[in-house]
Amino acid sequence: MTGIVTHGTVSRRTALRAGVASVAATLGAAAIEPRLLAQEATPVAAQDRGPAGGQDGLSQEVVEAFKGLPGHQALRLWAPASAGRSEWSAALNPGSQLFIGSVFKGLLLAECLRLEEEALNPRGETSLDARLAQPLTLDETVFSLISPVFNPPNLTGQVTLLTTLEAMISHSDNTATDMVLHYVGPERVQALAEGFGLGQTRIPASTRQFFGYVLGLSEWQATTWADFLAYSPTANATRPNLNDEITMASTPDDLVSFYARALHGEFFRYAETLAVFRAILGIGDAVALSMPLGVSGFGKGGSIEFGGTTPWPSLAACTYPIGGSTSPC
Repeated sequence: MTGIVTHGTVSRRTALRAGVASVAATLGAAAIEPRLLAQEATPVAAQDRGPAGGQDGLSQEVVEAFKGLPGHQALRLWAPASAGRSEWSAALNPGSQLFIGSVFKGLLLAECLRLEEEALNPRGETSLDARLAQPLTLDETVFSLISPVFNPPNLTGQVTLLTTLEAMISHSDNTATDMVLHYVGPERVQALAEGFGLGQTRIPASTRQFFGYVLGLSEWQATTWADFLAYSPTANATRPNLNDEITMASTPDDLVSFYARALHGEFFRYAETLAVFRAILGIGDAVALSMPLGVSGFGKGGSIEFGGTTPWPSLAACTYPIGGSTSPC
């Protein structure tokens, strides 16, 4: 299980590559597999211990490599006890609440699927496939910045819920995200976070409102597509990404807690819902950038790089070796 949040002065893709390369360089490319055996011989790193003391040698190496990234870092790595190995973890400022960008979309995906489960019943009169095939409206009312799949204003019409969810996760399409937020209701997603003890996690009402806020619009709650068109592509953000009005925030502790339970099905009633959740999370654009060959990864990365704003790369994911344990983590 991996939960990482970091923000600095490089792009998300650069940071993800740098982070993985940095850890690999520290451990040694040929030593990655043998290092797994260190879990059997080293003490478990307690979650409340600081990065400088109390963590085993592998944990300290990982943390030191992570510290090499620019900006303020926060990290939580956790591997549950499995195949005779003890539980293992590494941490650096794991309780720090930071801006996470699109990472929140993993929680939105979970709550959307939970909403669809409410329409199902054990008799199978309504299938999950049918629920995911229902149409959502794609038009100017939901157009948002950074939407590489739905490409506003060039595409309009009816799009299935499944396609919208896949666009939201696979390419972090913000128009798709606002379509799902409108359909589900942001208050439900926030309630999911709070109900499962993710006390430092914050969900925006919409990405459109968030962009309007950081761009300094006086009536940001009513931001329109026309407002974005009126702004120069190089316009600077005038308000902070992490704020008390509208933001996308969490901690490594919250994210690890979410993925550790969600990927095992704790949030869902039916196995088919969990299968869809894993399948969509497996196509997240950050997964291929951050996971080595030979593992399956689930997660959602996030960053912000518009209008001269300092990028804030982040990642949250869960992995397991292909052909290994049947557990998702």
